[in-house]
Amino acid sequence: MLTVLRSHVGKVRQVNEDQAWSGSLAGGWTAAIVADGMGGHRAGDVASSLAVDSLVQSLQAWEHSASAADGVPKLQEIIRQANKAVFETASLNEQYHNMGTTVVMAMIRENAGLIGHIGDSRAYRLRDGRLEQLTEDHTLVNELTRSGQLSPQEAAHHPRRNVLTRALGTDREVEADIQVIDWRSGDVLLLCSDGLSGLVEHSEVQAELERSEAELDQQAQRLIDLALLAGGDDNITVALVADDTRAQAAGGGSA
Repeated sequence: MLTVLRSHVGKVRQVNEDQAWSGSLAGGWTAAIVADGMGGHRAGDVASSLAVDSLVQSLQAWEHSASAADGVPKLQEIIRQANKAVFETASLNEQYHNMGTTVVMAMIRENAGLIGHIGDSRAYRLRDGRLEQLTEDHTLVNELTRSGQLSPQEAAHHPRRNVLTRALGTDREVEADIQVIDWRSGDVLLLCSDGLSGLVEHSEVQAELERSEAELDQQAQRLIDLALLAGGDDNITVALVADDTRAQAAGGGSA
């Protein structure tokens, strides 16, 4: 399994509050994580770093012998542990009050995988020329859109489109969305912060990922470049996972 990470501070922000990690785990699993921190000066990067560190530690300690479906409650539990790490740090330090982070993570093995997420960082899967968004944003605007109170066009330009209804670390208890997905040879999985999804059109992302002649790391960098060209007003982070022979996977990495 191949994994590539890219992250950029963008054109406006002074600090990159995004964190990403990918690596190989026991039992033949490959994992990737993207977290987008929030909470004011220096707090956002602390929140995302704490969350990713906790998740990686738990993933590496997990033997992963179970099937993807059997791993659902375990993945929910390790996300709760990460929530506790962020929430308790925020509670004990006034400078980190109300900090939190989004998280989207994936575990892929053979023909199945697990996706866990909270917030508005997203997971997409490219298969047979179709890019499918696998996650539902935990945002006020998305809830209004789903209930029919906003059109997709109105939602795209709504002044409160970045208001989260769920995040990791802002409350003592949290419930992440966990789903089992199927996986086929040739699939490409994209995890990203809203610095990409909020600026680059779905069709542009799909077109880039469909460029089969491009190496996986070139595609990841091109996605970052597209977000910068679109304004780059937020941190931008991309993690790509693919089951093909276009690049050599690292055993683990972070961004």
